[in-house]
Amino acid sequence: MHSVKGVKQFVCAMILVGFVALGQQSGYAKGNVETSGDVLAVLLPTIAYGSTFYMDDEEGRIAFYKSFFSTLAVTQGLKYSVKKTRPDGSDNRSFPSGHSSASFQAASFIQMRYGWEYGVPAYLTASYVAWSRVHAKKHYVADVVAGASIGILGSYLFTEPYKGLTITPVASSQQFGVLVSARW
Repeated sequence: MHSVKGVKQFVCAMILVGFVALGQQSGYAKGNVETSGDVLAVLLPTIAYGSTFYMDDEEGRIAFYKSFFSTLAVTQGLKYSVKKTRPDGSDNRSFPSGHSSASFQAASFIQMRYGWEYGVPAYLTASYVAWSRVHAKKHYVADVVAGASIGILGSYLFTEPYKGLTITPVASSQQFGVLVSARW
């Protein structure tokens, strides 16, 4: 089994590989921002899932399956029942953003399972993906916020810390603070 510190190196290396790959995408008809968001929306869940193999973390893999597929089911169910037209008028699958839900599911899985040290770069990447969808006129802000919320909720329902102490900020309309959890 690898150390949790190894996860940071793995996650950072994979994100770097993703950004290098994005540099090769400049010849596509889509804009660079939209293309990079597309690539990162696939890369981030791949990194989250891959980290469970890297860590030999069978329990984490099961949690990933549950959070990923529940996020996918809710997102697709809403897309086909709400039928909101995209800002560019291309179809009526704008709400919620699937790119955002998948990216934030992966980011929150990484953060919940392996800690904030690894979650921060993942959340920054997921935020870029969400922004890229609005920038490309594929979604409205409400679509990406809903997608992000669905993804985060999916991971929070099924994911527990890998081991040790995890500190997570908590906020609601009546309170805010931190949640401290330990696992041994």
